[in-house]
Amino acid sequence: MSRIGKKPIPLPKGVKIQVGEHLEVTGPKGTLSVPLPSGITVQQEDGRLEIKRDSDEHAALHGLTRALAANAVQGVSSGFTRELDIVGIGYRADVKGKIATFTLGYSHPIEVLLPDGVDLKIDKQTHLVLSGHDRQLLGQTAANIRALRKPDPYKNKGIRYTGEALRKKVGKTGASSK
Repeated sequence: MSRIGKKPIPLPKGVKIQVGEHLEVTGPKGTLSVPLPSGITVQQEDGRLEIKRDSDEHAALHGLTRALAANAVQGVSSGFTRELDIVGIGYRADVKGKIATFTLGYSHPIEVLLPDGVDLKIDKQTHLVLSGHDRQLLGQTAANIRALRKPDPYKNKGIRYTGEALRKKVGKTGASSK
């Protein structure tokens, strides 16, 4: 039994819903489309969105569709943010328009083209704030940036999510006595 699928989605003011083969969600931040699998129906009642399923065969898709619809509604109304920190001497980032340039200890700077719908703000060259209305695209962009220089387990240098807990490994000890 899907508990998530049964939960209604509140619609904020300014968000419009159009149901067809896809669920079109339009708001102040943009428009998102959520695919509706067969056996799943959407009903709009007094400022709420209800996701219903035809039978228990569609139980897995019920919760998934509701979660995707809720993310779309939140994205077009208030948006999402992801924060990253760059840790390491000489590591920094810069952004000009849609191109972010990273200096991460390699022999060359790395340039990343930001996709449409994702904005990047940089504080103090080491704190990155990604924002956008599409949660999936935002998370994938943050993961791609983090993959440029993952946190090193020995020195903890690299790009990490803000608040990410890292386990630091102990390096080799010096010449140990026999």
